[in-house]
Amino acid sequence: MDSIYDNERFFNEYAQMSRSREGLAGAGEWHQLRKMFPDLTGRKVLDLGCGYGWHCKYAVEQGAESVLGIDLSERMISEAEKKNGDERITYRVCGLEDYEYPEGVYDCVISNLALHYIEDLDAVYRKTYRTLKPGGIFLINIEHPVFTAGINEDWVYDEDGKPKYWALDDYYYPGERMTLFLGERVKKYHHTLTQILMGLLNAGFVLEAVEEAMPDPAMMGITGMQDEMRRPMMLLVRAAKRQG
Repeated sequence: MDSIYDNERFFNEYAQMSRSREGLAGAGEWHQLRKMFPDLTGRKVLDLGCGYGWHCKYAVEQGAESVLGIDLSERMISEAEKKNGDERITYRVCGLEDYEYPEGVYDCVISNLALHYIEDLDAVYRKTYRTLKPGGIFLINIEHPVFTAGINEDWVYDEDGKPKYWALDDYYYPGERMTLFLGERVKKYHHTLTQILMGLLNAGFVLEAVEEAMPDPAMMGITGMQDEMRRPMMLLVRAAKRQG
């Protein structure tokens, strides 16, 4: 399976985004997600869809013993090695569905803005549960169902080009959605809130925190950021593997 992020024009456009240039400080949801991380001192961490490796580097900065970051995109892994290389981090070109998920190895698994590219969430949940140690933490940042059910994942605009409203359609019909992102047609998958959360519970996880991402108050002066308060874009979840 190919990654849209290996498309040179698309990747170059992605590189201009604030989260690409500034790292975690440029991610509007980071002020919420960082509070959901467990203590990583001496821990083993797996990052599913690691991108530029920002969360991998954060993990070792927080004392993680070792981190494996996997991503389907060769370009992403190449950038991760350049921008966020560390002797405790291993980067590997590998899809989420193709990774072997060895049993009981990791203390924390992170997946940031990757699961909406996956059709079968339940399979990834089961494999993640298996690869975590008892008490291990699964941290998820996934596009919110209100966002993925949005028509073309975009606003409806007035004649002056200002956002009028966010239109939803076919919410209860999960599956493939083609969207326009950075000038390219990109395939994602819509999952309902029930699928995302009940899938975790059915896999055996205990939900510890669920938050809808809101812009960092410090970023509200950025053009367009006020509109991000009109509908949720991301869903943050912390789930734990049961002890014993």
